[in-house]
Amino acid sequence: MSTFDDLTSNFSRLPGIGKKSAVRIVNWLLNQDDLYNKKFANNLALLKEKVKPCSVCGTWTETDPCPVCSNPLRDKSVICVVEQPQDVSTIEAYGEFKGFYHVLGGLIKPLEGIGPSALSIQPLINRIKKDEVKEVIVALNPTVEGDTTSLYLNKIISEQISADSVKITRLATGIPVGGDLEYIDKRTLSLSFRGRHQI
Repeated sequence: MSTFDDLTSNFSRLPGIGKKSAVRIVNWLLNQDDLYNKKFANNLALLKEKVKPCSVCGTWTETDPCPVCSNPLRDKSVICVVEQPQDVSTIEAYGEFKGFYHVLGGLIKPLEGIGPSALSIQPLINRIKKDEVKEVIVALNPTVEGDTTSLYLNKIISEQISADSVKITRLATGIPVGGDLEYIDKRTLSLSFRGRHQI
């Protein structure tokens, strides 16, 4: 296999990039100056060395604890539970949430052999107790696995911590802003009705 083919194969393994896109990327890189390609290669080589999970919340960071966990202005009484580190970036981009995060590192998937012990659940319980958290927001995708994990979290937190001291909530699901009822699937419409609130 040639260097060109090796690199094409490497890029085609990335999410959302197929064989044709990978070939285009490699051709594009061949047209760039050496300085850019060297910097790109260097950044790639340093990625796993420099970027690590935060020891507190589990999101990707170059400083430990991460900038969110080390920010004294954030609300310690609220923790938002997410599946993966990239979910933290997504929520932070909106600029609305001012609490802290906790990355589970996956979802409960019994068919794939992934149980609760494979996730960062006990560290979450420890944080809730230690920081006297008042609300846990479960921000997991509304899938079968996301629902299963949410129900398990609700059960385990309720068992280990007084229900009076911590509120467990879930992100609302339903019709998107600007959505048309005609094109909404039945499950989304059902969740919209269940999650309705007073005007």
